[in-house]
Amino acid sequence: MGKNIAESIMGAVVLFIAAAFLFLFYSTTQIQTVEGYELTAEFEKIGGLQTGSDVRINGITVGSVINRSLDPEDLIPTVRLSIQNEVKLPSDTVAVIGNEGILGGKYVRLKPGQSKKFLQPGGKIAKTEDFKSLEDQVGRIIFFATSDPSAGGK
Repeated sequence: MGKNIAESIMGAVVLFIAAAFLFLFYSTTQIQTVEGYELTAEFEKIGGLQTGSDVRINGITVGSVINRSLDPEDLIPTVRLSIQNEVKLPSDTVAVIGNEGILGGKYVRLKPGQSKKFLQPGGKIAKTEDFKSLEDQVGRIIFFATSDPSAGGK
Protein backbone atom coordinates (compact mmCIF):
# COMPACT_ATOMS: atom_id res chain seq x y z
CA MET A 1 0.00 0.00 0.00
CA GLY A 2 2.82 2.40 0.91
CA LYS A 3 4.56 1.68 -2.39
CA ASN A 4 1.53 2.88 -4.40
CA ILE A 5 1.41 6.16 -2.48
CA ALA A 6 5.12 6.77 -3.05
CA GLU A 7 4.75 6.03 -6.77
CA SER A 8 1.77 8.39 -7.00
CA ILE A 9 3.68 11.17 -5.26
CA MET A 10 6.71 10.67 -7.54
CA GLY A 11 4.44 10.70 -10.59
CA ALA A 12 2.87 13.98 -9.44
CA VAL A 13 6.33 15.50 -8.88
CA VAL A 14 7.46 14.46 -12.37
CA LEU A 15 4.31 15.94 -13.93
CA PHE A 16 4.79 19.17 -11.95
CA ILE A 17 8.41 19.49 -13.11
CA ALA A 18 7.40 18.80 -16.74
CA ALA A 19 4.69 21.47 -16.53
CA ALA A 20 7.21 23.93 -15.05
CA PHE A 21 9.62 23.28 -17.95
CA LEU A 22 6.84 23.79 -20.51
CA PHE A 23 5.82 27.05 -18.85
CA LEU A 24 9.44 28.23 -18.79
CA PHE A 25 9.93 27.27 -22.44
CA TYR A 26 6.77 29.04 -23.57
CA SER A 27 7.45 32.19 -21.55
CA THR A 28 11.06 32.60 -22.76
CA THR A 29 10.49 31.95 -26.48
CA GLN A 30 8.75 34.31 -28.84
CA ILE A 31 6.28 31.93 -30.42
CA GLN A 32 3.60 34.52 -31.18
CA THR A 33 3.63 36.50 -34.41
CA VAL A 34 4.48 40.19 -34.36
CA GLU A 35 1.51 42.48 -34.94
CA GLY A 36 2.12 45.21 -37.48
CA TYR A 37 1.96 46.02 -41.16
CA GLU A 38 2.46 43.45 -43.90
CA LEU A 39 5.10 43.33 -46.61
CA THR A 40 5.92 40.69 -49.22
CA ALA A 41 9.20 39.50 -50.69
CA GLU A 42 9.95 37.05 -53.49
CA PHE A 43 12.93 34.68 -53.40
CA GLU A 44 14.28 31.98 -55.71
CA LYS A 45 15.05 29.68 -52.73
CA ILE A 46 13.72 30.01 -49.19
CA GLY A 47 15.70 27.09 -47.77
CA GLY A 48 13.16 25.77 -45.27
CA LEU A 49 12.04 29.14 -43.89
CA GLN A 50 8.98 28.49 -41.72
CA THR A 51 5.87 30.45 -40.82
CA GLY A 52 6.57 32.15 -37.48
CA SER A 53 10.28 32.65 -38.19
CA ASP A 54 11.83 35.93 -37.05
CA VAL A 55 12.40 39.01 -39.17
CA ARG A 56 15.44 40.86 -37.84
CA ILE A 57 17.42 44.03 -38.36
CA ASN A 58 20.95 43.90 -36.93
CA GLY A 59 19.99 40.98 -34.69
CA ILE A 60 16.86 42.64 -33.23
CA THR A 61 13.52 40.96 -33.94
CA VAL A 62 11.21 43.46 -35.65
CA GLY A 63 8.69 41.10 -37.21
CA SER A 64 7.77 37.58 -38.18
CA VAL A 65 6.99 35.48 -41.22
CA ILE A 66 3.21 35.11 -41.44
CA ASN A 67 2.90 33.11 -44.66
CA ARG A 68 4.94 31.53 -47.41
CA SER A 69 3.45 30.44 -50.69
CA LEU A 70 4.32 29.58 -54.25
CA ASP A 71 3.11 31.97 -56.93
CA PRO A 72 1.00 29.75 -59.25
CA GLU A 73 1.97 31.67 -62.40
CA ASP A 74 5.76 31.93 -62.24
CA LEU A 75 6.41 29.36 -59.44
CA ILE A 76 8.44 31.79 -57.32
CA PRO A 77 8.22 31.52 -53.52
CA THR A 78 6.54 34.53 -51.95
CA VAL A 79 6.99 35.32 -48.26
CA ARG A 80 4.57 37.56 -46.33
CA LEU A 81 6.08 39.41 -43.39
CA SER A 82 4.55 41.28 -40.47
CA ILE A 83 6.69 44.25 -39.36
CA GLN A 84 6.22 46.25 -36.14
CA ASN A 85 4.34 49.48 -36.81
CA GLU A 86 7.07 51.69 -35.31
CA VAL A 87 9.70 50.29 -37.73
CA LYS A 88 9.73 52.24 -40.98
CA LEU A 89 11.75 50.59 -43.75
CA PRO A 90 13.34 52.52 -46.63
CA SER A 91 12.13 51.48 -50.09
CA ASP A 92 15.60 50.13 -51.01
CA THR A 93 15.67 47.66 -48.11
CA VAL A 94 17.16 44.25 -48.95
CA ALA A 95 15.67 41.01 -47.54
CA VAL A 96 18.06 38.09 -47.00
CA ILE A 97 17.25 34.62 -45.69
CA GLY A 98 19.78 33.84 -42.98
CA ASN A 99 20.67 30.79 -40.95
CA GLU A 100 21.21 30.73 -37.18
CA GLY A 101 23.99 28.16 -37.52
CA ILE A 102 24.49 24.63 -38.77
CA LEU A 103 21.52 23.26 -36.84
CA GLY A 104 19.65 26.53 -36.27
CA GLY A 105 16.48 27.73 -37.90
CA LYS A 106 16.10 30.21 -40.72
CA TYR A 107 15.10 33.85 -40.40
CA VAL A 108 14.69 36.90 -42.63
CA ARG A 109 17.37 39.54 -42.19
CA LEU A 110 16.51 43.03 -43.39
CA LYS A 111 19.25 45.39 -44.50
CA PRO A 112 17.72 48.89 -44.58
CA GLY A 113 18.85 51.13 -47.42
CA GLN A 114 19.36 54.89 -47.62
CA SER A 115 16.22 55.92 -49.52
CA LYS A 116 14.10 58.77 -48.19
CA LYS A 117 10.96 56.93 -49.35
CA PHE A 118 9.52 54.21 -47.13
CA LEU A 119 7.76 50.92 -47.88
CA GLN A 120 4.02 51.22 -47.40
CA PRO A 121 1.80 48.61 -45.71
CA GLY A 122 1.03 45.90 -48.25
CA GLY A 123 4.14 46.83 -50.24
CA LYS A 124 6.81 44.61 -51.70
CA ILE A 125 10.51 44.39 -50.87
CA ALA A 126 12.01 44.51 -54.36
CA LYS A 127 15.58 43.54 -53.51
CA THR A 128 16.13 40.05 -52.10
CA GLU A 129 19.03 37.64 -51.69
CA ASP A 130 18.29 33.92 -51.77
CA PHE A 131 19.16 31.39 -49.11
CA LYS A 132 22.66 29.98 -49.50
CA SER A 133 22.90 26.44 -48.20
CA LEU A 134 26.03 24.98 -46.68
CA GLU A 135 26.53 22.95 -49.87
CA ASP A 136 26.38 26.10 -51.99
CA GLN A 137 28.96 27.85 -49.80
CA VAL A 138 31.35 24.87 -49.76
CA GLY A 139 31.00 24.58 -53.55
CA ARG A 140 31.97 28.23 -54.01
CA ILE A 141 35.01 27.81 -51.75
CA ILE A 142 36.16 24.74 -53.67
CA PHE A 143 35.58 26.50 -57.01
CA PHE A 144 37.65 29.53 -55.99
CA ALA A 145 40.36 27.39 -54.39
CA THR A 146 40.78 25.23 -57.50
CA SER A 147 40.42 27.93 -60.15
CA ASP A 148 43.56 28.66 -62.17
CA PRO A 149 44.76 32.23 -61.48
CA SER A 150 46.99 32.16 -64.59
CA ALA A 151 43.95 31.71 -66.85
CA GLY A 152 43.23 35.42 -66.69
CA GLY A 153 39.63 34.98 -65.52
CA LYS A 154 38.65 32.81 -68.50
